[in-house]
Amino acid sequence: MAWSIVLYLLTPVFVAHLLWRGLRYRGYWHGWSERFGFGTSLRGRRVIWVHAVSVGEVRSAAELINQLLTSFPAHRVLVTTMTPTGAEQVRDLFGDTVSHSYVPYDFPGSVRRFMERVRPEFAIVAETEFWPNLFKACSVDRIPLMLVNVRLSQSSLKGYLWIPRTVRRMLGYADLVCPQTRADAHRLKTLGVPDRLIHVTGNLKFDAPVPDAVVERGRELREQWGCDRPVVIAGSTHKGEERKLLSAYSQLRRRYERLLLVIVPRQPERFGSVTRLSRRSGYNVARRSSGGSANAADIDILIGDTMGELQMLYSAGDIAFVGGSLTRRGGHNILEACAVGRPVLFGPHMFHFEEIGAMALDHGAGLQVRDSAELAAGIDRLLSDRAERDKAGEAAMRLVEQNRGALAQTLDLIRATTSTPAISTAPEPGCERVGA
Repeated sequence: MAWSIVLYLLTPVFVAHLLWRGLRYRGYWHGWSERFGFGTSLRGRRVIWVHAVSVGEVRSAAELINQLLTSFPAHRVLVTTMTPTGAEQVRDLFGDTVSHSYVPYDFPGSVRRFMERVRPEFAIVAETEFWPNLFKACSVDRIPLMLVNVRLSQSSLKGYLWIPRTVRRMLGYADLVCPQTRADAHRLKTLGVPDRLIHVTGNLKFDAPVPDAVVERGRELREQWGCDRPVVIAGSTHKGEERKLLSAYSQLRRRYERLLLVIVPRQPERFGSVTRLSRRSGYNVARRSSGGSANAADIDILIGDTMGELQMLYSAGDIAFVGGSLTRRGGHNILEACAVGRPVLFGPHMFHFEEIGAMALDHGAGLQVRDSAELAAGIDRLLSDRAERDKAGEAAMRLVEQNRGALAQTLDLIRATTSTPAISTAPEPGCERVGA
């Protein structure tokens, strides 16, 4: 009750947030009715509901969704997201093979309307999306609720402990909780999740396949840029990180005159501001969406402002820097770069990906840096030593290969938890239904 009251009081904030973000990225101006539960009705169909908040969560759950499409052919899969970039990712990966809607805000009325229109047979929520009223609605309607690929950082745990009764009640509505690591499991137990519900499955991101088309397009792009030209890809960067990247770039240019820096901001609404910042630094800058890649010989910095291409860009580079880590964002997924054999660099703030970051360092798959000076030194070290760079890239690929298996475990647990019969035959390896 208190949670709902707080949400209602914050309604003007939610609306203002959508309006403000829509000024810079118009996708936020679409789908408002869905955010309040007035989405397209799927009544009369057998529905599996999967929620993945944004791009990263959609990509990590993509192969799980593929397997659900294969195992439950009589069902319609509905994928909900919070962000328009997540919606675009769903369309890019799955086209019309799934339905998409924005997840409703957690108001009781919005949740009720959503449930009346969808009526899923079971629900799967990816990673750390916690919604008290939605979870309660699943319990009231006797819809099995499964939380998969759950990660819970120490900082997030501290936040949840401010409202322990609400969180304990909310998580008590789940029928299955699949944390990525033992540390995540321990934190979930601290929040009151019973042992019987917790099954450590590993990280679904390790199981994401790399389509041949991604590697081939990366190879073609690298040929456009010049195979003998050093290339650094900076992915998922946030405000404040680009200045540090540009500082490191200016140091590196003294030794590598032809160094190409590709910056891929995390939020699409920042594409323009990052382009302007890079140009003010005195460099020749182009945006990929404007055909900048075709004239790469004349470009110092390329802004990756096209959706769904980050892993392809990683595969076209020599080294990857993964953002959200030089500022206190908690880091982002480094496995996309590792999976295509690229050494990874990341900053000190990896609290959302603490275990994966530690694994990368233990395997020799990359370097952790504290600031722009160390970033420049780390890039220089890898660019100047081809043998070390190749060794780190091979270690990155091994890290991914050796930790696969979360998908199979998660699917087995989903089948055991839901009473919905599934077709047990899986597609042959490498025959994905849609790209992931």
